[in-house]
Amino acid sequence: MGTKYPDAGPVIDVRGLRKVYAVGSERVVALANVSFTLARGEVCCLLGVSGSGKTTLLNMLAGLEKPTRGTIMLAGAPIHRMSEKKLAAFRQRHMGFVFQSYNLLPALTALENVELPMLFAGVRRKDRRRRAAQLLTAVGLGTHILHRPAQMSGGQQQRVGIARAFAAAPAVVFADEPTGNLDTKTTAEVMRIIINMVRHNRQTLILVTHNPELAGYCDRIISLMDGLITSDIYVDHSATSENNAEASV
Repeated sequence: MGTKYPDAGPVIDVRGLRKVYAVGSERVVALANVSFTLARGEVCCLLGVSGSGKTTLLNMLAGLEKPTRGTIMLAGAPIHRMSEKKLAAFRQRHMGFVFQSYNLLPALTALENVELPMLFAGVRRKDRRRRAAQLLTAVGLGTHILHRPAQMSGGQQQRVGIARAFAAAPAVVFADEPTGNLDTKTTAEVMRIIINMVRHNRQTLILVTHNPELAGYCDRIISLMDGLITSDIYVDHSATSENNAEASV
């Protein structure tokens, strides 16, 4: 299910993005002049300390806040110009979200939580149940589909959150500090699942974090400070991949 996105052209195209907040009589510049593009299948990290502008940028890209100036094209659509009603429908079709605090509905089972994006998208019950079960099996929770959040560990709840983020086959998946509540071992497991999912489906991932270790999972690291991009680097994982391949033989 889901929309097929062309390989040609960027999935995200940001030009001259600026965001200014009024705080009392002062004006705070959260984003100064941010421009970049992301291709389909690109795994990108927005890295920065608190107050660097990364969360504001995430909110702009997801259409949760309007820019003061600049343009944002996502999957070919100008989300900076959309009404709230159109944005809500657009998010359901084209965006997936993995949250630090999981954001699962406690009264629903894992299966029902993963079904939600497909329910809102109008997918038939039989089809969404089948896909939800497949996704939960893919993240290692095939035996937990009828468990509710209170019956699962933090790592298991985040796996449900990951499955939910991919349910509607979005063009872009946003992961906002997705391992902030997890221990080191579970963090590594969760990150491997997220990266494997986006690579398998050739989806674009935007990971927002202050943690350089998480950034190391990504192909590209865009660092922000004081609302500006201070560096934009590509990471070569080929040596690591070769080592892993040799170790698995």
